[in-house]
Amino acid sequence: MNVTDSDKNFYKTFIKDFLPKKIFDIHTHIWRKSDRSGKFQTERTVSWPMLVADENPIEELIKTYKILLPDAEVTPLIFSNVPRDCDEFEKYNNYVSEVSQKRNIPGLIFSHPEWSAETLEQKIISGKFIGVKSYLSLSKPEIPVADITIFDFFPKHHLEVLDKLGMIMMLHIPRNLRLKDPVNLKQMLEIEKKYPNIKLIIAHVGRTYCKEDIGNAFDILSETKNMMFDFSANCNSYVFECLIKSIGTKRILFGTDMPILKMRTHRICESGKYINLVPKGLYGDVSNDPNMREVTGDEAEKITFFLYEELAAFFKAALKCNLTKNDLEDIFYKNAIKIINDATVNLRKIK
Repeated sequence: MNVTDSDKNFYKTFIKDFLPKKIFDIHTHIWRKSDRSGKFQTERTVSWPMLVADENPIEELIKTYKILLPDAEVTPLIFSNVPRDCDEFEKYNNYVSEVSQKRNIPGLIFSHPEWSAETLEQKIISGKFIGVKSYLSLSKPEIPVADITIFDFFPKHHLEVLDKLGMIMMLHIPRNLRLKDPVNLKQMLEIEKKYPNIKLIIAHVGRTYCKEDIGNAFDILSETKNMMFDFSANCNSYVFECLIKSIGTKRILFGTDMPILKMRTHRICESGKYINLVPKGLYGDVSNDPNMREVTGDEAEKITFFLYEELAAFFKAALKCNLTKNDLEDIFYKNAIKIINDATVNLRKIK
């Protein structure tokens, strides 16, 4: 990973002075290429993240933190990439469990909606996980992607297990309307009401990558008390302002979505759709991906890491909302430590 003078200047200008010394990254993927059973499938998801890295073992993750965030001590919450078959589920989750226990790093199991409640609970406890991640692509194949709901990949018998154990649920919401989708909002509120012991984290601020994704969602969600929001892989300062004003600073979590955040990109929005601007040729042929656009010349040379774009956007929002140093320490560390420790059953508490 090559860090240029331009990257260093961006970090020094927009990030370094705001960044807390201790950070908890609530959203990271680790997996090994050797555990993959075949090609990645992208029928129900975007394809561009796979252009950034074909694996991300724990050693690479730790190395990335040291290179890109040299002034901070970073601890991750880890889970695998999306498994696609039984073999990958076993290998991917075993690797996360192994890393978690050897390094005292908390981990989430990747669950399959077809598992019984007993199977999920047994796997959580035996692997010493502190919660669950799942993904919309694991829903029954006959469900059209636009019709997938949260409960199609997080069935209610799984929620009952998480509620009983008081564990984390990392939720990447489905559906084309993202956070403003009324079905998503109804089910998010149902989870909060019926399963109060679940530590529910809405990933990527509910995929509100453009202001058009918001609708009236924050008006509705401002009434919630428990659900948390991470801002991983999101660099929309306006969205962050709305989030801060809606729920305050005690339920916001820093996350990266590593290894995707190693990507060199500048994200823009056009007609309510996000587009990742990338230097020409850096990620191969992206002509068929509507979320990618190549740029050249001075524009390309100014593009820095996705991680830096995310952080700069959040600190811009923090300044506009008059957040204090203590607020930032909550968002970047203390909020995560609280829910991690609350969710910890078989893992030693992190101090």
